[in-house]
Amino acid sequence: MDFSSILDKAFLFKFVKFCIVGFTGVFVDFGITYFFKEVVKLQKYYANAIGFSTAATTNYFLNRLWTFHSKNPDITGEFSRFFIIALIGLGLSSLIIYIFSGRFKWNFYLAKLIATIIVTLWNFLINAYFTFA
Repeated sequence: MDFSSILDKAFLFKFVKFCIVGFTGVFVDFGITYFFKEVVKLQKYYANAIGFSTAATTNYFLNRLWTFHSKNPDITGEFSRFFIIALIGLGLSSLIIYIFSGRFKWNFYLAKLIATIIVTLWNFLINAYFTFA
């Protein structure tokens, strides 16, 4: 990993685009989850899994096209790497929230904010240097 590239303006611009895509993913996730939980009356954990999976999929395609401008013909492999990284990020987020909120008794939303910042950085760096390298 070349740390000098992290300070590069183009790299920082990619990070901003990655965050914008992630923000849109929140709306996709919550919207799909709400639809399947409240309208379809699916069990909440199934609805959440569908929402997460749909958001991760749309985030992949938006990041592939807009953030990283990937031309990799192996879309299946690239998507698999992206999705696995997203799942690891989800697990990391849950662990961070558990540590700060569950163990240290910090406010849940403060713990979630810390988790969001850390996981966003994790997801971006790993995707930039692994998935879309």
